[in-house]
Amino acid sequence: MAGETSSSERERGGSAAPGLSKSKYLAGLQCKRRVWLQSHDAARASPWSSATEAILAAGTEVGERARELFPDGELVDEQPWQHAQAVARTQRLVADSSVPAIFEAAFEHAGVRIRVDVLERLPGGGWGLREVKSAGSVKAQHLDDLAVQHFVLTGAGLDVASSELIHVDTSYVRAADGVDWESYFVREECSQEIQARLVDVSGRVRAFLAVLSEPVAPEVAPDRHCLVPYRCEFWEHCTRDKPEDWILHLPRLSPDRYRALAEQGLERISELPVDVKLAPLQTRVRDAVQSGEPFVSSGLQAALAAAGPPAWYLDFETTNPAIPRFEGTRPYQMIPFQWSLHRLEAGAPLTHAEFLAEGREDPRPAFCQSLIEALPDDGVPIHVYSSFEAARLRELARAFPSYAPGLDRIRRRLFDQLEVVRREVYHGDFGCSFSIKSVAPALDPAFGWSDLGDVSEGSEAPVAWNRMVSGDAGPDEAARLRAALLAYCERDTLAMVTVHQGLTALAEGSR
Repeated sequence: MAGETSSSERERGGSAAPGLSKSKYLAGLQCKRRVWLQSHDAARASPWSSATEAILAAGTEVGERARELFPDGELVDEQPWQHAQAVARTQRLVADSSVPAIFEAAFEHAGVRIRVDVLERLPGGGWGLREVKSAGSVKAQHLDDLAVQHFVLTGAGLDVASSELIHVDTSYVRAADGVDWESYFVREECSQEIQARLVDVSGRVRAFLAVLSEPVAPEVAPDRHCLVPYRCEFWEHCTRDKPEDWILHLPRLSPDRYRALAEQGLERISELPVDVKLAPLQTRVRDAVQSGEPFVSSGLQAALAAAGPPAWYLDFETTNPAIPRFEGTRPYQMIPFQWSLHRLEAGAPLTHAEFLAEGREDPRPAFCQSLIEALPDDGVPIHVYSSFEAARLRELARAFPSYAPGLDRIRRRLFDQLEVVRREVYHGDFGCSFSIKSVAPALDPAFGWSDLGDVSEGSEAPVAWNRMVSGDAGPDEAARLRAALLAYCERDTLAMVTVHQGLTALAEGSR
């Protein structure tokens, strides 16, 4: 539920309640097996990562900030296991005409329990249903969310005259005096959009309750529906018996094409017949898996002609908070706070430089200045992995014109390894992924990230940095997080050195 979680969108602790909650109804729309497992076998779920925890916390904060749009609203703060008390308190607040809005209002109807982010009392005597999301626009799943809440509220006897989705305005720019919440949020009326969905809610509720009454989980074959609109928390459990070369992993395989292959009894890439029609990249993957030999195009050597050495290897780490922290920044804007830089030159030892912002101020000016100073205008190619760094350099140049000339000189020298790998190479150990986390260990099995501590994935870096600079971490933890961030970013640029050397070896071996 990345970037879209509100304070009432997920279960709030405690044991699973009987029947359906709003979040379980939405889970059922994605997969009836998922809703059964949530209710009866939740221990099968994969644990949340620190990055997911941070996303959920950000969604909760956004939901709480939205309450500032409704002055004098009352909060129903009973816990999930106090549902009856929460419903009773909600009813008292509904009856009190002096209460303009109710936060976390509790209702139950037809076996469905909900907590409403904001229930607004309207001048005409009706009620406004207000769902808060930390997303930047209205999405289909948000309309389903509003529809099931509307169903419960009307079933409980309320006149729902308006249904709004309150979401983040991603074009909002924070001013020097802080966040203006009226401008930060967008309120979109969705009553008309949810009408078609309301027709199906009652039948779906009955169907999901019937699923929950079954003694065993329904059999549902895992495929791409497990990943849309969110990656199911039971993905690892439901796919535990799938082979490493499962055809679902084939790059750019459409859902229809996957189902067509599966219906033919084809499950493994290594078993795909040569007469099965595949896209060129998929064919390349199949051939490499079946032959055990990497695919190396005849154009690899030419693609590496401008790569050096000598060469630089550059990686950024960024944070993109839902609520902008710095003047002049927008929600979810990428804010670079760290870089790592290696240099490889024939006959010379590998050298390394790095930068990590450590204060609470905007890290971008120091980031720009230190990077420009570290990279001389020597014309040597600068390796990156993907177009990410180029995009950040463009943004920084626009935000800080005084640094633009130096940043533009760096950007024009970038050499994207990912583009070369995707076009010219495939190794069976890539595992159908072109991520550097897959490519570097495939080219050098001794290389990896598993020995790193607090930060071993890119998604963990902003979590660690935000904790380090927020003051939430004590001195010892902050020092540990700093060391972990530096080690992780350095490992990423070492990975690029490894990839470059591995590609060079493949090119030389194919001559």
